[in-house]
Amino acid sequence: MVNAPVFPGGTSVSQLRVYDWPAADAPGGSGTPHLHTTSTEAYVVLAGRGRVETLGPEGFASHDLAPGRIVWFSPGVIHRAVNDGGLEVLVVMSNAGLPEAGDAVMTFPSPVLAETAAYRQAAALPEPSDGSMPEGGPAAELAEDAAVAAAARARRDLALEGYAALCADVEAAGPGQLEPLYAAAARLVHGRAERWREVWTTTSARTVSETDGALDALARDVPADAVAHLMGGRVAAADARPGPRRYGMCGRLRVWSTR
Repeated sequence: MVNAPVFPGGTSVSQLRVYDWPAADAPGGSGTPHLHTTSTEAYVVLAGRGRVETLGPEGFASHDLAPGRIVWFSPGVIHRAVNDGGLEVLVVMSNAGLPEAGDAVMTFPSPVLAETAAYRQAAALPEPSDGSMPEGGPAAELAEDAAVAAAARARRDLALEGYAALCADVEAAGPGQLEPLYAAAARLVHGRAERWREVWTTTSARTVSETDGALDALARDVPADAVAHLMGGRVAAADARPGPRRYGMCGRLRVWSTR
């Protein structure tokens, strides 16, 4: 059996409507601050206005978001989406499968990060009553899945508490203040790394290997090698609306299947 082609670059794509839940410094709404331990993330703005705040080894920055704007950030950069009105983005993630498997760590206060069980409890969301989220607007979603929404908002607020402390520490003493968070993040995901390698091998690593083989075939002055490479072409398709939205870290999320 021939393997289906991997989505370009071994990436994943999802559609995100940033939460409209107000925060103290974001009346239009805010997502949950978090970082990724292995994956680079990109925001391609589809609609609305807002910003993404980043906090990392280069310090704090705020990046305006408007349709057509693209912002991306690598592992270790804490990011927080802020909604100034109708903010919707296409999220492109490297290493498809790893972000979905727990690659992200939220910026909970230090005592929560220090205990794996406490972190897992704070990060967990209950199952929706019917396993789905309705297609209506925010009011319908919240009314249908009040328990899930309340838990998602509570973990957002807890992460904002830790994020505010981190911002203050970095402003006062520099990016070195992020090292305890990074150490906690590494500890929290440590047990998953080998399983992630298996996923990575079939996505990003596979695309690198295939490209390497293609370049070898095309570089050799042997037409049959190039023909054999091109005869291996395959097509795959996925439904861009595969199912109901769910509550993600930064908003109401629809993940598009690329595997």
